[in-house]
Amino acid sequence: MNIAVVGTGYVGLVSGVCFAETGNNVICVDIDKNKVERLRNGEVVIYEPGLEPLFERNARQGRLKFTTDLAEGIKDAEIIFLALPTPPGEDGSADLKYILGVASDLSKIITDYKVIVDKSTVPVGTSEKVHAILADNLDESLFDVVSNPEFLREGVAVDDFLKPDRVVIGTSSDRAAKVMKRLYDPFVRQGNPVIVMDERSAEMTKYAANSYLATRITFMNEIANLCELAGADVDCVRRGMGTDSRIGKRFLFPGIGYGGSCFPKDVSALGKTATQHGYDFKILESVMSVNEHQKRKLARMIKEHFGNDLTGKTIALWGLAFKPDTDDIREAPALYIIDELIAAGAKIRAFDPEAMANVAKEKPEVTMVDDQYEALDGADALAICTEWKVFRTPSFPAVKKMLSTPLIFDGRNLYDLEAPKEHGFTYYSIGRAVVKAGEVVTV
Repeated sequence: MNIAVVGTGYVGLVSGVCFAETGNNVICVDIDKNKVERLRNGEVVIYEPGLEPLFERNARQGRLKFTTDLAEGIKDAEIIFLALPTPPGEDGSADLKYILGVASDLSKIITDYKVIVDKSTVPVGTSEKVHAILADNLDESLFDVVSNPEFLREGVAVDDFLKPDRVVIGTSSDRAAKVMKRLYDPFVRQGNPVIVMDERSAEMTKYAANSYLATRITFMNEIANLCELAGADVDCVRRGMGTDSRIGKRFLFPGIGYGGSCFPKDVSALGKTATQHGYDFKILESVMSVNEHQKRKLARMIKEHFGNDLTGKTIALWGLAFKPDTDDIREAPALYIIDELIAAGAKIRAFDPEAMANVAKEKPEVTMVDDQYEALDGADALAICTEWKVFRTPSFPAVKKMLSTPLIFDGRNLYDLEAPKEHGFTYYSIGRAVVKAGEVVTV
């Protein structure tokens, strides 16, 4: 099939590459001339494990191309995916100006039947808005609008796309549904479902799924906070809960809050949708409030340990991305922690395997280093903000030797309590007892 993907951000580029991988001819369109030139030169402009070899193979074999010319990009396409930004507005609602703008442009250049697909995460009713704009200049026989939300997890997006748990197709058109089923047939050969529903339900499905996952994370963070006060161990509680088949074990790990491009934006947008429909969605309001508080929890722990004055202190920080295996720093808890620590007088020396360049643009006051151990040299404490695999099994003797004080604040509960105890660290984590000078004491 001939496919156009408008937008080469995270969703657009992963989608375009993976569609090409199954034999389709894909043209990706973007207005950013510099980005398109880099892509044409073989540069993968985002970090996503497993994406680069697929990108190189399909570009080399001519199935993956890039252009800044929308008319050229969609000329032969049977399907046009809109993978455009939907940034949150000041009121929390999703800004649709990019999607609606491209829809207006398409209405002036489409000459034969196309399936127009909203791949971006969009509020309920967006498909109808796109349809109305297209219908201003086009006969309705020339297009159908479909909602096809993505369910990609950064860090494993290629696997998620090539082997999806499910494919959701929102359309009232049998013709469009057949086209979309044909496109996705190679991805669901093992029998995972392709679920066809109306457009509004498809749009709601994405927001509902992400908001529920964010709620699970937030619930466990609240349980962890209560465990600290009650003298319980959240790891034990998590395991006890997760073995219940009605609950399951995923998204039950406590920490310093969720971040990224999806959960914060989608929870906020669903809350705004509820408000627009006159519904007081109390759970979502609580989720957002708790998460804002949780993102700063590690900074509060550090400040309390040092008597709220960090003047002259240097904090080594491991992890900047909002999660491992990505360079995405959007709404990353580490950024909030950095701001709090600097405001209290601290200096920050940080390491992250992929996200340092992105953070350096936003926070030039942070010293970036080339190695996780280099960050420790003479620092007064280590703070862990992202659970990269490389941080999971450190040399504790080396860490202790390089820090001026054997002190760790672990925002991701990477270590069993016995390890820091054995090596003589004072060790703070989330929802568990504090290890002080090698002895476990309750909070």
